[in-house]
Amino acid sequence: MNNSEVAVLGGGCFWCIYAVFKRVKGVQKVISGFSGGELKNPTYKEVYTGTTGHAEVVQVTFDPEVISYENLLRIYFNVHDPTLLNRQNDEDVGTHYRSVIFYLSEQQQKTALALIKELEESKYYKDPIVTKVDKFEEFYPAEDYHQNYFDINPEQRYCKAVVEPKLKKFLIKYKDYLKQEEEELKQKQLQQEQQQQQQSQQ
Repeated sequence: MNNSEVAVLGGGCFWCIYAVFKRVKGVQKVISGFSGGELKNPTYKEVYTGTTGHAEVVQVTFDPEVISYENLLRIYFNVHDPTLLNRQNDEDVGTHYRSVIFYLSEQQQKTALALIKELEESKYYKDPIVTKVDKFEEFYPAEDYHQNYFDINPEQRYCKAVVEPKLKKFLIKYKDYLKQEEEELKQKQLQQEQQQQQQSQQ
């Protein structure tokens, strides 16, 4: 992974955005974790209290020759609601669920601010964007059981109700950004669903 760049993004529960970015062409590695707080090496339970200052984030390592930082951000802005302050739904409420971009370079900062300005001026969202653009300080990986959570626990209630709809939205809107193996899996799933529908109609 010599030719790689890192993005650190928060947008609600990290299970959701992890499930999306692991499927993006050019993404080499995704880790769920925490950034933006004061406490060193926080646990999930500590961050969940909302008192550590940390946000749930994903650290995304990607090849900028395959997918640009700007396009990663465009996906990011479409798989969470950047107009909601410190929440994403009725369950994910608190500063640890805030919409935040932690930039690792001046260029990342400029790209993020320019994209937010573009989205605001085009009225892409009905309400103002509240996404923070903060300087990256530190990233702490979350516990192992939070990594790849959706793929390991697809039938879990939260995964079915929240993660799966966001992932489906990504698969439809950004199908050209899918890794080859994910595209093949998607086509296989569609065929299975069509077969099930045909059988139920017989």
